[in-house]
Amino acid sequence: MFATNRQKMIGLIGLLIVLLAAMWMSIVCGYTDTSWRQAVAALIDNNGSNAHLVVATVRLPRALIAAAVGASLAMAGALMQALTRNPLASPGIFGINAGAGFFIVVMVTFFSISSLQMLSWIAFIGAAAAAAIVFVISAAGKDGLTPLKMTLAGTAVAALFASLTQGMLAMNEKALEEVLFWLAGSVAGRKLELLAAVFPYLAAAWLGAMLLARHVNILMMGDDVAKGLGQRTNVIKAAAALLVVLLAGGSVAVAGPIGFVGIMVPHMARALAGVDHRWLLPYCALLGGILLLAADIGARYVLMPREVPVGIVTALIGVPFFVYIARRGITAK
Repeated sequence: MFATNRQKMIGLIGLLIVLLAAMWMSIVCGYTDTSWRQAVAALIDNNGSNAHLVVATVRLPRALIAAAVGASLAMAGALMQALTRNPLASPGIFGINAGAGFFIVVMVTFFSISSLQMLSWIAFIGAAAAAAIVFVISAAGKDGLTPLKMTLAGTAVAALFASLTQGMLAMNEKALEEVLFWLAGSVAGRKLELLAAVFPYLAAAWLGAMLLARHVNILMMGDDVAKGLGQRTNVIKAAAALLVVLLAGGSVAVAGPIGFVGIMVPHMARALAGVDHRWLLPYCALLGGILLLAADIGARYVLMPREVPVGIVTALIGVPFFVYIARRGITAK
């Protein structure tokens, strides 16, 4: 673990360099052979050739989307684990993935919507609706928002939406074919316009998370201590929940429900930066982008020339990690 702020800053700079290198590898690597020189030429002076078009219209957007989505999911996971005080918490615990998937399936089934851009906005709305339901249920009662109530409400809402989605897909094979790739989570084939549409929300959430970091540190001491220090805990929890919706909802809207990034990365970041969220959140952003870029590059080579959705690759990495964290938590008790 980095002991001083100077060492943490050096670590951030190092991770930023690794992130930029991963983005460059994402632009160069793939089924179509692209040299480093061709990639630079495509970005600086595109001549319209096939190699240049692949770089400019496919791989560059893909790299930018993977970096933004990975960073957002990781920061959302860190905030969720702080809110619920649960080391296994992730954006999915708010029912965000399940809500987005349900809304997508409803629109495809009943309204035959196939536009990827339209489906992205529908996913955003579904994610926000699911999180709002969880928030309302959790806030009910005299105790207000508590970690246990948020966890239970999120699990129940996620299970409800997931069951409804599976039932609708079982009755409509056409809808299953149209949304299956999206439900698996992927950054392939996404245009830069999709990221541009939600980027203001993601950027605002990144900034908001950094501004809230000090308050989250206090909240982690416990509600009684936080209230004793004058913190309005329900306001901080509501603000953090809103940031999770913006971060995870925007990510799901662009790339579909990509799992395990929000679980794994915060633990990696804590091992490097400690528990201070003023450092933890930027570390999560960089590590999340690196992880998703690496997973996406790997997804291109698993079954080449076909590609595996990146959500499957993150699941293959994340399941053993999840089991390890769960076992370590049980052993600690």
